[in-house]
Amino acid sequence: MVGKVSDRVLLREGLERTDNGMKQTSWPDVPPINQKNYYTDYMKRDDQILSFRLQSEANRDRLVQTAKDRDRAMNVANANGEVPLPVEEVQGEDGPGPASTFEDPSKIIVIHPGSQNLRVGFASDALPKTIPMTLATQYPQTESEMHEALPRRQFEERSMDLQHGEEWSKKYQKMSNDLKIDMRANKRKVLPNSKDLVINFNRRIEPEIISQHNDPLQIEWTDITAPRDEESKKPPSEFIGQHALRVPDDSNPKFKLWWPMQHGWLNEDDYPTRAQLFNDLETLLDRTFRNELGLKKKSEWKQYSCVLIIPDLYDKRYVELLLHLCIELFEFGRVAFIQESMGATFGAGYTQACVVDVGAQKTSIACVEDGLCIEDSRINLKFGGFDVTETFIKMMLYDNFPYQDINLRRRYDFLLAEELKIKYCTLSQANISVQNFDFHLRVPNESTRKYQFKFYDEVILSAMGFYDPSIFDNSTKLRGRRSLMDRSYNAYDVEIPDDPTSAAQLAILALIQPSVTETTTTSFAGVPGDMATPGKERSQPFNFLARNGDATGTPGTSKAPSPAPEGASTPVPAPYVFGSSSARDLNGGSPAPSARNGGTPAPPNGTSQLPTTSFDGGLQPPQSQSQNPVPQIVQRSAKSLAIERDSVLPLAPLDIAIMTSIQNAAKGDEKKVRDLLGSIMVVGGGAKIPHFAPYLEEKLKMRRPDLTDRILVSRSAREMDEQVVVWKGASVFAKLATNDSWITGFEYKMLGARVVYNKVLWQY
Repeated sequence: MVGKVSDRVLLREGLERTDNGMKQTSWPDVPPINQKNYYTDYMKRDDQILSFRLQSEANRDRLVQTAKDRDRAMNVANANGEVPLPVEEVQGEDGPGPASTFEDPSKIIVIHPGSQNLRVGFASDALPKTIPMTLATQYPQTESEMHEALPRRQFEERSMDLQHGEEWSKKYQKMSNDLKIDMRANKRKVLPNSKDLVINFNRRIEPEIISQHNDPLQIEWTDITAPRDEESKKPPSEFIGQHALRVPDDSNPKFKLWWPMQHGWLNEDDYPTRAQLFNDLETLLDRTFRNELGLKKKSEWKQYSCVLIIPDLYDKRYVELLLHLCIELFEFGRVAFIQESMGATFGAGYTQACVVDVGAQKTSIACVEDGLCIEDSRINLKFGGFDVTETFIKMMLYDNFPYQDINLRRRYDFLLAEELKIKYCTLSQANISVQNFDFHLRVPNESTRKYQFKFYDEVILSAMGFYDPSIFDNSTKLRGRRSLMDRSYNAYDVEIPDDPTSAAQLAILALIQPSVTETTTTSFAGVPGDMATPGKERSQPFNFLARNGDATGTPGTSKAPSPAPEGASTPVPAPYVFGSSSARDLNGGSPAPSARNGGTPAPPNGTSQLPTTSFDGGLQPPQSQSQNPVPQIVQRSAKSLAIERDSVLPLAPLDIAIMTSIQNAAKGDEKKVRDLLGSIMVVGGGAKIPHFAPYLEEKLKMRRPDLTDRILVSRSAREMDEQVVVWKGASVFAKLATNDSWITGFEYKMLGARVVYNKVLWQY
């Protein structure tokens, strides 16, 4: 053992320890964390979020300004020897403050864009201004020359069955026969030869020519050569709204109509580029503000705020586009968003309701409770009032309508068809009889032609398409979808779409294509589990026989707006589909098979799969021919599921869709089901068909005979026009004293579109 060596020996050997002050490393020393005091509150308090900080600063500035104004008023009063008036106590930070320039209702613009009409006005207005949502620009061809005629038909065929398609003709005749049976059951008088009377009369009618000076209701067509105003002597290159619809089809130069919105989303089918779509939408809104609201100078727009009405099931790209237009291009001071169902309840004064909004090209259903939309109850169906117009004209053409050349692509024919639908379409069987009517066809630069015609059941069968959407022409409604604008994806996982989803909407899609929600165990032969015949339809993931909201064993969608990531540990109950008759109505009269044993078993190891798996593809042939091969689960990504959902057109009978929405909103609570069934509110221009609400109520009572005394379908309160209820509710929302959903330009420049997440009243 070697002992301790002295310093003298180390000095002699040259091994003396010296200290030159150099560290062993240049890396900075990090002191250890004291675990007793280790904590953090990062992003755990509201005052650390920019939008809340700005709001607090604005409240503080308002309080300071109020105190200064009060002191100034008291000093002036004391200097004049007057007794100062009592000044209201300054409210706290959470209390409402004095009205600022932004809170003046005449400085708030409320915008409701739709597929066919744009409603815009100030929050102080009693009613909005309605402008057709279209833009006419110079183009080598008109829309009637570029596209096939509407309603679609084969002009070269001789018989009506071949012109309109044998399948559609059989469906139309079946609906007509069913209506006769129903009318006889209701003790209505039905003539056996009603159809023959209509067809024979219409076949031999010739138009009566009326000279221009004898027509007192002559239409004033748009003069494309007149200058826009006195300053610019050049004629305008584009027209909007009613002026665009009145541009003659044979004008020189030619003009084409562009519709930026179709079927409730941006029109990606007719536009060649995304830039042109955005530019037309901006031009349409800009011209509307200048011409309809009188905001001529853009420098004044900074003093105005804006409330935008968006659909319940919206595309985030669409919301971001509207926000960018209003903040960056129009330079409004503040912008707020409100959903259509929320606006409807604000306008009607309801606290709880099932809102059925029937628009021109879409029908949305949502249940609202305490002023907020229930997420899983939202449904968006792609049919509306324009489909009734097109089907009505198609049925009239089938019965030898005297004006056989009608084409809804032409502007004057489109206006004529809308006029005929508004006048004659109904859902009351008491008005069904063979009668003689007339209409005037006014064409630019031609004499007016007066036609006489008869109709019988076309006026009610076209409107009954709401309960049998297969009678509508649905062939092109998904054409061009996602061709110009991709869906929105999660900021942290770019493979997960984050557009809002709904359990009720997913249930509607599952009725049409079951694979969008089911989790299927498949064998190597490609046969689904628990199914004996390979040719059978895939099993439904829902228990159609259930009347309550109990979930089956199949995992469904998440309540959150974005799909759940892979490997989620908690299975989510499946969405509810109402009644066994729903599957029968959507599958050609035969009920779809229900899931066996209450649903599909969950995968092992305690993990749940994505809401959907597929047995199409992804399987390898077995290595050995075994009689009992091991089944495999083919799991797809959230992106592929979103692509499949986008490829399915959401169509369902209106009564079934309403029951599905209510059942998914109630989540098994029978009391809430009864409450929502007793407060169904119908709004929208498509619901102005006479007897629409009573007919819908009868249909719902047939679906739930046990709740006949509780079901009530009503129009909006206060005898308000159904078309403006949503806009009126948004104007009420804009005038609220305590409203934290305003987005300022500073916040948008700091955070971009992410600021919407912290500002809107619902889960974005």
